[in-house]
Amino acid sequence: MFSRTGLPREILTDQGTPFMSRVMADVCKLFQIKQLRTSVYHPQTDGLVERFNKTLKMMLKRVVQRDGRDWDHLLPALLFAIREVPQASTGFSPFELVYGRRPRGLLDLVKETWESESSPHKSLIEHISQMRERISKVMPLVQEHLQKAQEAQKRVYNRLAKLRQFQVGDRVAVLIPTVESRFLAKWQGPYEVVEKVGELNYRVHQPGKRKPYQIYHINLLKPWRDREVSAMVGVGIESDGVDAVHIAATLSKPQTQEVKEFLQRNKGMFSGLPGHASGIKHDIVTEPHVKVRVKPYRIPEAHRKAVSEEVKKMLQLDVIEESQSEWSSPIVLVPKPNGTLRFCNDFRKLNEVSKFDAYPMPRVDELIEKLGPARYITTLDLTKGYWQIPLTKEAREKTTFSTPEGHFHYKRMPFGLHSARPPSNERWIGCSAPT
Repeated sequence: MFSRTGLPREILTDQGTPFMSRVMADVCKLFQIKQLRTSVYHPQTDGLVERFNKTLKMMLKRVVQRDGRDWDHLLPALLFAIREVPQASTGFSPFELVYGRRPRGLLDLVKETWESESSPHKSLIEHISQMRERISKVMPLVQEHLQKAQEAQKRVYNRLAKLRQFQVGDRVAVLIPTVESRFLAKWQGPYEVVEKVGELNYRVHQPGKRKPYQIYHINLLKPWRDREVSAMVGVGIESDGVDAVHIAATLSKPQTQEVKEFLQRNKGMFSGLPGHASGIKHDIVTEPHVKVRVKPYRIPEAHRKAVSEEVKKMLQLDVIEESQSEWSSPIVLVPKPNGTLRFCNDFRKLNEVSKFDAYPMPRVDELIEKLGPARYITTLDLTKGYWQIPLTKEAREKTTFSTPEGHFHYKRMPFGLHSARPPSNERWIGCSAPT
């Protein structure tokens, strides 16, 4: 490279192993070259090189043969093709900017063959003077084209970009590759900002890392926010009561007092504990002599305490009880958007062998038609409505699941059964609702 372009004053590289080696440092010291390094995992700093590599790879993909073994023989031809074509940003080809003249390519050769005109002879001095004159005319145009291209790219980038800054001592999350795969990155932290390096780079303290202090671009950082850790929210003994009812501030004092008296008279309706439906029981009908036994899924050690607390809560609510059943379905912990976990059962195998209850669902258009003349519409949210419907004695043993605490089955209707909703739920609502 030096034999073609001469010795540079500065070299900008990433932090790859070849560029961080002692050999590279000795070469730069010998030729008095200042070595500049980009921040880790931020190839945008050396964007021209990365974009050129992407373009070259795309061209190789188009011209390489089926086996792909001759790609290295095609590199000279592809590099010549790239260097003789004008770039969109500059308006001139790289060859023209370096040597001050257009390259004589294959298309030029074809054109000369068609025209069959011999080019006029020029002396060496005339050639050099014309080349210098052309370069002096080209450079202002190149700078103008580059400025326009940069302004257009800046407008596109700034549409969604936001100004962000961190202070020394702020806790941040860093987007870095995982230990399992260098090609898979995720947010890790919390780490502490110890120094601001330039306008967009920060030095971050990462305890336990091979390099405890590392410089990152701001695009790889975001503020760290602690989450309120809750073992489980799928189940819980709630005691909301009438105190949790929101009363509109627009009501007058007599109206507010009237609402409070109404709530006190019906405070049993506002309990956070599930009730017990009467007049209906949910049954699970399966083929005779069919048993479902699925091996329990592995539960991470970090989630075992949460599972134990969940089982205790369901026992307190009288939703489950210990079982000696031959049936068994695994449990699944599903993460919720807020970071907590939902306790679920995988009843897919049970649903495959159970019969579906074809209870008719009300048509939505008919319901909307009935609600058309209404002035007020009230919605009621039942407290754990599924757990208010009891199971038949035969159905209980079929809902058995295993945990590290033991073998349990449901006494109330669980989630995940294909015949639970809408059939049993709609049948109960239909029987309970006034006509």
